Amino acid sequence: MLRSFDISAIIDLDRAREAIGKLLNLIEGLQQENQELKRLNQLLRDELRRLNGEQGKPDIKPSRKDKGKNFSSEKERKKRKQRNKKSKKDRIKTHHKCICKVDPDILPEDAKFKGYQPVVVQDVIFSASNTLFLKEKCYSPSLNKTYLAPLPPSYDGEFGPGLKALVPKLYYGSNITEQKILDLLQDADIHISAGKLSDMLIKNHERFHAEKDALYEAGLNSTPWQNIDDTSMRVNAQNHFCHIVCNPFYTAYFTAPNKTRLTVLDVLKNLAPRTFLINEEALRYIDIFKLPKAVAQELSALPLGQTFDEPTFLNLLDQRLPQLGPQQRTHLLDAAAVAAYHAVMEFPVVSVLLCDDAPQFKLITRQLSLCWIHDGRHYKKLDPFINHHRKLLDGFLDTYWDYYRELLTYREAPSDSQHIRLDHLFDEIFSTATGYDALDQRIAKTKAKKHSLLLVLDHPELPLHNNDA
Repeated sequence: MLRSFDISAIIDLDRAREAIGKLLNLIEGLQQENQELKRLNQLLRDELRRLNGEQGKPDIKPSRKDKGKNFSSEKERKKRKQRNKKSKKDRIKTHHKCICKVDPDILPEDAKFKGYQPVVVQDVIFSASNTLFLKEKCYSPSLNKTYLAPLPPSYDGEFGPGLKALVPKLYYGSNITEQKILDLLQDADIHISAGKLSDMLIKNHERFHAEKDALYEAGLNSTPWQNIDDTSMRVNAQNHFCHIVCNPFYTAYFTAPNKTRLTVLDVLKNLAPRTFLINEEALRYIDIFKLPKAVAQELSALPLGQTFDEPTFLNLLDQRLPQLGPQQRTHLLDAAAVAAYHAVMEFPVVSVLLCDDAPQFKLITRQLSLCWIHDGRHYKKLDPFINHHRKLLDGFLDTYWDYYRELLTYREAPSDSQHIRLDHLFDEIFSTATGYDALDQRIAKTKAKKHSLLLVLDHPELPLHNNDA
């Protein structure tokens, strides 16, 4: 830009502003580039020291007061609500009542009873509650058979349902180790071994798995849309991902070693065996992925509408399309798997996913609703060096979250007139040219996602964010 800069062309105020704007954007870009080069330079210096047997620059964690840059938009998008604090006593259930009497020896002769002043004291009792069941036993001489009364439901083995419910709660819900749970129970005079405690946590959980399967299927059926997200985690010192699927009625968690589109499909099918289908829909996806025409022609020769299990389909690809590269093969598998998912009849198929803009979520459902908070986070990550650009960013963010609140209002009372107005207002806001290049590029990216961000105008039941996941 500087090579073509001609100062003699600045002949009026408008051109001066234009020139200054270009210079400010150049400075902004150079500043960002300089910061990135410093970071990379430090990494290289640390690596060089490590190779020489020395130590690199220590990674000193920030103090609690300096927790690093916060990309949360909660302050901007939420209006402060007036809190009507209720008395805690109104929410406390009492189990016993005890009358405390005044010592009559300290009362004067004219003292009169005026009622009671209530004081609620919370406490907890943790002790053994063992029951001796006397099971009736009857004998029939004619049949030479003994009849024995059964224990009440849920009482099987040597430990009752309360203890069996408490152990998983402490282990999974409170993150308490087995040894500490064992100590706690033994302190309460419960005679239980470490092996028995371990069995409670790892054995005879078939009904829990069946209950989860039923809950997940009911959850998928409860709304036409589902929130979905993933987050990294460690399993046995290996990188994995926790996949979350939810709506206001339930939340389901799945652990997988990756977060590919095939894995997302596995999650949505509750880890059912993978299937692949070649039909017109799969061929359309192949066109979207821009695979060679020869691939589509080869697949078209197969019986359309036939569903394959995973080993059969992989073997088919090895025979028919051995020349495919890894990425092309992945795209083809995705296309056939998505087509098979949409053809599933025995399990709920999600119509709309509410998620961020990650690629693994795309093309899986008929429609995609993007999270406004994830989109807004990209603006928060802009860190302008020049104060003028900071003011432009802050001003646009105010407009951004005002529009978000208008969408929230629309969800409560949708109408055709508001639908049209908000649609036009989106185009107006996200066609803004501020002169701050990084901000303008981000605005253009938001505008390109209009259909997925404004799906709520056609479906007001959709949430605007994916925070639940």
